[in-house]
Amino acid sequence: MTGKGGHGLLVEDDAHDSFRRGDDARVLRIARSQLESARSANEPDGQVAGLYAMARVALRTGDLVRAEDLANTALRIAVAAGNRRLEERPRHVLAAVARMSGDYVTARERYVASIELNEALGQREAVHGEYHNLTLTELHLGNVERARELFEACCDRVSREGYRHFVPYLGIAAAAMAAAEGDHANAARMIGFTDRAFSDLGQVPDPDDAAELDAVRVSATTGLGASRFASEYETGSTWNLARSLGITWPT
Repeated sequence: MTGKGGHGLLVEDDAHDSFRRGDDARVLRIARSQLESARSANEPDGQVAGLYAMARVALRTGDLVRAEDLANTALRIAVAAGNRRLEERPRHVLAAVARMSGDYVTARERYVASIELNEALGQREAVHGEYHNLTLTELHLGNVERARELFEACCDRVSREGYRHFVPYLGIAAAAMAAAEGDHANAARMIGFTDRAFSDLGQVPDPDDAAELDAVRVSATTGLGASRFASEYETGSTWNLARSLGITWPT
């Protein structure tokens, strides 16, 4: 099994799709099998992929120490292999660890470095994803105007590139922006939109984004009260993409 061969890619796609659905048990079964096979073959691609998948599950369970350890192990393998493309996923996890632990200065440094790496690798969608993560990091650092600039650029890329699967993540960012500006009603509406968007895709949020969404949910419920929050949430859950984010798809 190889990370670049057909079967290896199918294995990684299966792990990725299972993670998006929230089936962490299946992700771990796939990752452990891939890691064992790759170690037996002394094959770095599969080792990095397996460790990365396991690190993401550790993030979801809140075990940031384990996530960091797994990602650092994967990064050492990638560096030893001399393949910068293999470094990208471990570095992404390490940025998420910093963000989820509240070390937003380090998170920003790591996301900026990850953006530069993905740009050098020509991985446009990964660049976009890290800009989304940087948006939320800047928001935590109190840089609201910078966060809004990044958010608007993300919306533009999603519309221009047709990143339909990224719509719920824009909803998370929009909800977080509204909460940061004290607009709890709009935050609640955007949470409703986001929850429905994930449900429509049959997915759950990535761990760092799930934490962001949960924090905004608590903030908006506290600010509005449970009854008002539920009403605004229901309104947002009926909104389409144009109504919620002003986005239309290219024709």
